[in-house]
Amino acid sequence: MIYFLISFLSFVILSKSFTSSSFSAVDSGTKLVSTGFWPFWGKYSSFLFSQIKKSSITSSCFHVPLTMALKKRNLISKVENEEEKSKVSFLDLPDLALECILERLSPVELCNMAAVCTYLRDKCQSDYVWEKHMKRKWGKVIGDSAYRQWRWHIASKERDRTFNQRNRKGIYASLHSFWPFLWIKSRSQNTGRSTSSLPDDSMMALYLSLENGKFWFPAQVYNRENGHAGFMLSCYDAQICYDSRTDTFQARYSSHGRWTTEENIEWDRLRMPPIDISAQVLHISDCLDDLRPGDHIEIQWRKNQEFPYGWWYGVVDHLESCQDNGSHCHCRSSDTVILEFKQYTSGSRWRQAVINRKLHREEGNEVDGFYGGIRKLYNEEEITRWKKFWPTKTAE
Repeated sequence: MIYFLISFLSFVILSKSFTSSSFSAVDSGTKLVSTGFWPFWGKYSSFLFSQIKKSSITSSCFHVPLTMALKKRNLISKVENEEEKSKVSFLDLPDLALECILERLSPVELCNMAAVCTYLRDKCQSDYVWEKHMKRKWGKVIGDSAYRQWRWHIASKERDRTFNQRNRKGIYASLHSFWPFLWIKSRSQNTGRSTSSLPDDSMMALYLSLENGKFWFPAQVYNRENGHAGFMLSCYDAQICYDSRTDTFQARYSSHGRWTTEENIEWDRLRMPPIDISAQVLHISDCLDDLRPGDHIEIQWRKNQEFPYGWWYGVVDHLESCQDNGSHCHCRSSDTVILEFKQYTSGSRWRQAVINRKLHREEGNEVDGFYGGIRKLYNEEEITRWKKFWPTKTAE
């Protein structure tokens, strides 16, 4: 606006000078100065000064809040930047801290965490994390034989996968000149690829296979066939499968070339094999010289030589000549050892068995069965577990 007023003043002065050309220079100059110009200029200069003053005040008043707003905005942005820098993401944690957190997650939570991103998937699938879950839940039923069978299971799957791929290649090689089969080949290869990045030989894969009941593993079952009288205080090898819906197991027993099954087996009726040998193999006893009356033992027994061995609980008894005289007992120095199975009545043919500690191998006949290797029980937990299955009444 100020620039407009200055331009207007210049225009007025020039127009006045041009319109007064008919007057003389002295008269016209004197008249303009005395009567027109100076009064007008006085009023206009006062008005111009007041407008300039107002404009400067207004601009200064506007400049101060604007400066303050800019400073405030810069300050806020700096604070926000500092806050962003101070925030720590879960993925920014050191490996040790991250592993401590993952160790406290349940198997279900680990599976959910593994679906977040590739980095967490690799962390959540590590054997270090899953070994603790395996030991916590499966440590009392999964032994060396189960891990060995798992490796065979993986190798078998890999052989089948390789065989199928070779067969597909052979079929498509003979049809490669037909373009429709090229499309079928690409489709089958895409669907044949595993959508899961979980390695078959990982501890997580083993855990999930056990939970889903997809892996049958070797273990031993106390009092097989729901505690049948013919198997009281025995423990037999079986192939075991877990049922997560009932939290129980299914067992398959191999007897004389045929399989028998049993369902709804509780956890406390299972154990890992204490000796990693086949149920068809005689255990070589290494405790015979150490046996004395009152010792708790397990001994192999089978109905005939075509059947697998089972482990039977018993105790070492005194010789008849000893008459259970503790102060004069010489049973330990004798080569003859009496084994007693108190789950049977006194007149039962299975109540006692006699072995020779120096020459013991498999002993028996087709009527009474065959007795094999002996394990002496040193662990009180094992002894207590056997007594837990003690029958309410003795068998014949």
